[in-house]
Amino acid sequence: MMSSRVIVTSIVVLLAFLAASEGSLGVELHCRCIQTESKRIGRHIEKVELIPANSHCDETEIIATLKNTGQEVCLNPKAPWVQKVIKKIMSNKRR
Repeated sequence: MMSSRVIVTSIVVLLAFLAASEGSLGVELHCRCIQTESKRIGRHIEKVELIPANSHCDETEIIATLKNTGQEVCLNPKAPWVQKVIKKIMSNKRR
């Protein structure tokens, strides 16, 4: 009886460790953007998320959520129209 409790406890601890190591606690352990979009999709964007470069990803990532589909699209931070969108967002935040 005692050994089954030890086994169950060990399994629970192992699963908790695996869940934490996979980033399920809200921490990304790699870049989210593999490909980026450069063409203009400005009027289709509902929300923009800006993720600065960090220890897990060397690149600044800009992830847009589309209005109609809810799909997330990675935007090319070097595209001129994306830079304008980011400047507009940053100026609105300062106000």
